[in-house]
Amino acid sequence: MKIAFLGLGHMGLPMAKNLAASGHDVVGFDVSPAAVSAAGEAGLTTAGSGVDAATSADVVITMFQTGAQVLDAYRGTADAAGLLEVAASTALFIDCSTIAVDEARAAHALAAAAGHRSLDAPVSGGVVGAENATLAFMVGGSDDDFAAAEPLLQAMGRRIVHCGGPGLGQAAKVCNNMILAVSQIAVAEAFVLGERLGLSHQALFDVASNASGQCWALTTNCPVPGPVPTSPANRDYLPGFAGALMNKDLGLAEHAIDATGVEARMGMLARQIYRDYAAGEGAGRDFSGIIESIRAESA
Repeated sequence: MKIAFLGLGHMGLPMAKNLAASGHDVVGFDVSPAAVSAAGEAGLTTAGSGVDAATSADVVITMFQTGAQVLDAYRGTADAAGLLEVAASTALFIDCSTIAVDEARAAHALAAAAGHRSLDAPVSGGVVGAENATLAFMVGGSDDDFAAAEPLLQAMGRRIVHCGGPGLGQAAKVCNNMILAVSQIAVAEAFVLGERLGLSHQALFDVASNASGQCWALTTNCPVPGPVPTSPANRDYLPGFAGALMNKDLGLAEHAIDATGVEARMGMLARQIYRDYAAGEGAGRDFSGIIESIRAESA
């Protein structure tokens, strides 16, 4: 079975490597020559274009930045074939990008019209999860297509959840990341408040991590150095999950909130806070670095 893996960035390359290490025939491509070079150096077979990689492929996995990129790659242009045109008959398309729910459903519709199967399968777990094959996959699509993809997803992740029909993997992702953004801000604010009150970072961590304040933003992504040695705070907020990506995901949440009319004041406030953070140096730093903005803005 030939697998085309398109998008070999910080997340995509280790995911593709884990598939290859599991014995699958993987051919990769990225629009960045540096990413293609890094993939080749890592021992991955690469192609000269996305279409070349996907030609006659049984499975096409995409890990792109935007929904527009996914849709454009699927359908191609007047001058160039799309992925749907060149893949093997009834190929399985798995989009692991984080995109809007309506864009995911449009991608499903394009694949179905071309006679292919498809899933939306965004991930959570960051670069560390991608490298260690411990990602969580949130999957939208039919039961049969999910069953066909599950062995491949297990080669890249630890927790694979079938969330329902087309687009519902993206729905789960946007809801999860809104929770994460709000909780990361709350944890950061609590540490800054603790600092002002004379409370040590370790004391606050020891209490909150074993009490009702316990959450991933505290126990894994702790925004201060020390209590969790593997958190980005111990590496000058080297991402991890960059502020620009959190801002992007909260933009998707904002789109969904507007479309559904949900009263989501905390989610929208988090969107505003991370939009400001990503407008500066925070774009390239871990999103837990929001604590520095909170300190700077505190009277």
